[in-house]
Amino acid sequence: MPSRLILALALSLILHAAVLFGDAVRFAPPPAQPPLEASLRQTAKTQPRAEDPLLKDTLIAEPPAVKPPPATRPAPPAGPPLSQTVAKRQVDAARRKLSQHLYYPPDAVARGLEGEVRLLLRVSDDGHISDVSIAASSGHAILDQAAIKAAYAMGKVNWVQSRELILPVVFRLE
Repeated sequence: MPSRLILALALSLILHAAVLFGDAVRFAPPPAQPPLEASLRQTAKTQPRAEDPLLKDTLIAEPPAVKPPPATRPAPPAGPPLSQTVAKRQVDAARRKLSQHLYYPPDAVARGLEGEVRLLLRVSDDGHISDVSIAASSGHAILDQAAIKAAYAMGKVNWVQSRELILPVVFRLE
């Protein structure tokens, strides 16, 4: 049995030596490769022909002349329309009610986040807020979510005449 081990050891050493030192003996060096050469070719620039205009007329025919309406002076507006005034009052009242439920998230205060969220409030027939979505984000999800929660917390807004209302919510650190 020891002779088998000696034979296995000897074969192993010969095999490893052949693998390790086989690369050391080379019969002929590989042929040298020529160095790579690269060059850039310039393309010939084509000059625009003189008969081709730079701007082309894309209209097939001239449009028919439109007759201007007769010159009349419109009456100067006497102030904002009643609907805009009512809408402004509704937004102001909604902002006051929202401010009772709005909180500045402590994480946003710690990170110094500020911004303005514009909420789109949808009001049901009985005056409850049925849906709140973000019309314009503040850029910070934590402020957007705080504004949405405050809008839902408002509850009933039966004084609102319209069914949709855009409500700006401002978060500012002082």
